[in-house]
Amino acid sequence: MGHKVVVFDISVVRALWETRVKKHKAWQKKEAERLEKSALEKIKEEWNFVAECRRKGIPQAVYCKNGFVDTSVRLLEKIERNSLTRQSLLSKERDKRSSAFVFELSGEQWTELPDALKEQTHLKEWHISNTLIQIIPTYIELFQAMRILDLPKNQISHLPAEIGRLQNLRELNVSFNHLKSIPPELGDCENLEKLDCSGNLELTELPFELSNLKQVTFVDIAANKFASVPICVLRMSNLQWLDISNNGLTDLPQDIDRLEELQTFILYKNKLTYLPYALLNLKKLALLVVSGDHLVELPTALCDSSTPLKFVSLMDNPIDNTQCEDGVEVMESEQDRQHFDKEFLKAYIEDLKERESVPSYTTKVSFSLQL
Repeated sequence: MGHKVVVFDISVVRALWETRVKKHKAWQKKEAERLEKSALEKIKEEWNFVAECRRKGIPQAVYCKNGFVDTSVRLLEKIERNSLTRQSLLSKERDKRSSAFVFELSGEQWTELPDALKEQTHLKEWHISNTLIQIIPTYIELFQAMRILDLPKNQISHLPAEIGRLQNLRELNVSFNHLKSIPPELGDCENLEKLDCSGNLELTELPFELSNLKQVTFVDIAANKFASVPICVLRMSNLQWLDISNNGLTDLPQDIDRLEELQTFILYKNKLTYLPYALLNLKKLALLVVSGDHLVELPTALCDSSTPLKFVSLMDNPIDNTQCEDGVEVMESEQDRQHFDKEFLKAYIEDLKERESVPSYTTKVSFSLQL
């Protein structure tokens, strides 16, 4: 005996559902009319409007007239538009004031600084990048108000000794240039807080005179040829961030714990075979990044999930060039490769910092990185 098949008249079923739909629409219409006349709905509308105005910082006197709330949408739009206009004018005025003290230059058409710059000694910031400029002139000593020297990705091969006379200098970024040395006179810039010499590829040491920089909190000397942590760096007592990745380090100094304020220590792409126990004395250390390829010994406490330290071991697998899908080799300059590497790690570290609670991150991470 086969399956039973129940057959309905389709027209009957359709008529039944059409009747139900009509009744439901009629009920919806009546309900909408009732809510429109309801005082409760009016109060709710006013309350939402007032809450929106307060959230946007609009004073009560603007939307309240004779004790009644004016819920006109046009009013809200007008107030919002006026507020945005005021903010825009204030922002433009602030930018106008600040730009008078900021010099910006970019583009490969520039092979030297403009002559007129020498007369603008009131400037507080230089932002020069992606040019073919090779020399920073000695007249830089005239810029006594200088606070920020931001000079990344140029062709600079030499820094003048006169840079040491910038007593108000707070930040110096000479990353991804062609420097082979740093002038010892930089140690006279006692208010310096940030030093970035990464990506120059040929730097092998920092002058001992930089030991005088007691206000420095950030040092980046990645992608160079340092064989050890510079002695002057170990004497920077306020240092919080140290990136010495992609150098030639085979070990760390036993007195690395002199850096009592150190919070972030980036060491990956070196040839370290062990990590000293002195690292455990860095009580404020929150992030340690190393390459795990050569490590054979490390303090087990570094991997202890009960500590706030985030220990990251990167398993590196570099390649010399990149191939497109059609098999054509695309050669990268060493600096471009190092720059990409740093940008990747920067994004990775920012992601780690956002993970606050212990269950939301792994204490030890290993993955393959191909550039």
